Amino acid sequence: MTALHLDHINIQTRDMAQTIAFYRDLLGLEAKAAPRRDPSQRQWLYAGDKVVIHLNLFGTDNTVPRDVQPGAATGAIHHVAFECADFDACEARIKTMGLDYGFADLSEIGLKQLFVTDPNNVLLELNFRSP
Repeated sequence: MTALHLDHINIQTRDMAQTIAFYRDLLGLEAKAAPRRDPSQRQWLYAGDKVVIHLNLFGTDNTVPRDVQPGAATGAIHHVAFECADFDACEARIKTMGLDYGFADLSEIGLKQLFVTDPNNVLLELNFRSP
């Protein structure tokens, strides 16, 4: 068996509404209730028809119990990367939202990157490739 692609990430949050608003406003993700779960405790965030983030309210049960500390470093995971479109519009949204961010331009491979931290201290790498 071979892995085909990364399916989703799971974020534990203390503030469901703030986290949903962050991903909606920055990346255009749409929140929907997770199957068989209380929507106040579980939401899935969609990019189109693909679930890319599972949000769980901190302190609720998990399928696989594991100690996490929202707001702390994300263990061995350094960052989560998203392939994105429209660099200028995304950078403008980041500025409008008043977020601190980093920038990298790897012109030799046609890649611009924005780096921003979500409300739960998860570092996001937003990748924009030249056509």
